[in-house]
Amino acid sequence: MSEAETANTGEKHEFGAEVSRLLHLMVHAVYSNKDIFLRELVSNAADACEKLRHMALNDATIAGEAPGFQIEIDAEKDSGRLVITDNGIGMSHDELIDNLGTIARSGTKAFLDNLDGSDASSALIGQFGVGFYSAFMVADLVHVTSRRAGSDEAWQWVSDGKGTYTVNAIALDDAPERGTRIELFLNEDNKAYAEEDTIRRIVREYSAHVPVPILLKKDDADEPDQLADGTALWTRSKSDVTDEEYKEFYGHVSGQFDDPAVTVHYRAEGRHEYTVLLFVPGMKPFDLFDPDRKGRVKLYVRRVFITDDAGLLPAWLRFVRGVVDSEDLPLNISREMLQDNPILTSIRGAVTKRILSELEKLAKSDEESFLKIWDAFGPVIKEGLYEDPERRDAIFKLARFKTTKSGEGWRSLSDYVADLKENQTALYYATGTDVDAIRTSPHLEGYQARDVEVLLLSDPVDSFWVQTALGFEGKPFKSVTQGASDIESIAKDETDTSDEDKAAEGEMASLITEFKRILGDAVGDVRSSPRLATSAVCLVAPDFGPDKQFEKLMSQQQGLPSMAPVLELNPSHALIRGLAQKADAKDTALLEDAAPLLLGQARILDGEAPANPSDFVRRLGELMQKGLGL
Repeated sequence: MSEAETANTGEKHEFGAEVSRLLHLMVHAVYSNKDIFLRELVSNAADACEKLRHMALNDATIAGEAPGFQIEIDAEKDSGRLVITDNGIGMSHDELIDNLGTIARSGTKAFLDNLDGSDASSALIGQFGVGFYSAFMVADLVHVTSRRAGSDEAWQWVSDGKGTYTVNAIALDDAPERGTRIELFLNEDNKAYAEEDTIRRIVREYSAHVPVPILLKKDDADEPDQLADGTALWTRSKSDVTDEEYKEFYGHVSGQFDDPAVTVHYRAEGRHEYTVLLFVPGMKPFDLFDPDRKGRVKLYVRRVFITDDAGLLPAWLRFVRGVVDSEDLPLNISREMLQDNPILTSIRGAVTKRILSELEKLAKSDEESFLKIWDAFGPVIKEGLYEDPERRDAIFKLARFKTTKSGEGWRSLSDYVADLKENQTALYYATGTDVDAIRTSPHLEGYQARDVEVLLLSDPVDSFWVQTALGFEGKPFKSVTQGASDIESIAKDETDTSDEDKAAEGEMASLITEFKRILGDAVGDVRSSPRLATSAVCLVAPDFGPDKQFEKLMSQQQGLPSMAPVLELNPSHALIRGLAQKADAKDTALLEDAAPLLLGQARILDGEAPANPSDFVRRLGELMQKGLGL
């Protein structure tokens, strides 16, 4: 049967719409580094071997009588056929469809969104983990023949990458004894990938340290050449490993093409013995904000792969990649036992502490490199401020913030505390969805007039951790939008004139009384504001209510009702002074329109629409007509 006939027989399936689009884009756009396809296929093969090695711990018969785990590459230069075979776990009929007919939704959309509207690059492939599908960059046709370990059935998946694939039952004699064989029928432009020298170069560059031997079958030799011996890199002394070897291994465990920003390699001895080789990536992994928030650190026991879902680091360090190899855990440990195992609990705590320590050292020795890490992973690390109270102080030492004094840079909390103003009793912060928008908030005016620094917190997690953090170096955190302001005891800048021509206290009292009457339940209170300098009004949360941004998030996520806000008036503003005089003179007709309009204006400044937009527009139009004498 011809290759074309084979591709059109058996069960025919269509790729999902996203997969079809992805394959088209990869074949026609992502061509800057096609070498990665071989690394991806070798990595998948190694994972398949490690999965079976782990399963065989509980069922020695599942591996059968096949020789030790290995990956074999066979190339036919003249025909342009490249074959990668492993004797790992293999795939069943349904697994072929699930694994090769779909791509993880979390990665696909992000990959496609980045590929459209940006220059395509091979880095995107590593970043978004499209793995197997990179084969279609170099092949016109792909056959995947697989027999799951312990099964008496074998199946073949066939596709040309143009929208459909077929799945056929296949005779056992035509399939591996166990595992998977991937046959690539290379297109004319890429037949060089069937040359021995090309294969050697790619394996040496990208896959030299996978924990499974890699063999290259040669036509003129009885025995294949060993391209990689499967030696675990982490078992070697740190002094014996080169930077290039670390980078190669990082590429294997992370699936990324960037350089690691931090490498942590050490052996712990004493109460528990284990080896650690971890990397902090140089760029964000595609699944950084995946709702599952799972880590990707592999657990080994005496060089035997156990799982990559052991939770070896807390969720707020989920961007770290690498391996931890224990000498003490039992080889047959179950996932249930992993959750409460005291040895693993001890390892988790020690490794987490070490990562924080390494990041702190980097922050002191190479601030520029550290800030790149913080820029990429700061929003995730700050999740620890909310979730991990025991390590909150250590995270505070690492944390960097945008502030009213940071410009385009970052400030630490130590920097902030060092510049506290006289009589300043709190660390002030403002939350929102965008730093630039927060900078223009009227709530900051009084603080800026007194040269008081304010933290500008724009990440969603910020609204949560500030609710539970007790403070830093004895100073509590305080929102500029919550409760009565306490900044009057801090002296203003000598050049500030915002206190001049304040409305008289009696006039302001009359205005506040009228506004309370007119606005009723729409506000929790009306009061004079020390936090305003140039704006007429602003809204703040009640004294014992949640921060405004936190309240918005809770309303959006859980549908909780919002508390009536407090409307603050700036007694130094010309408009407020004029209205106060009207109120004091019992000329209240104008106030009936002014109060709702100022409340609507305050809501707009807060990033919200007036409660009744049509009423707001009507009142504004009538007021403008009156001003024109119409």
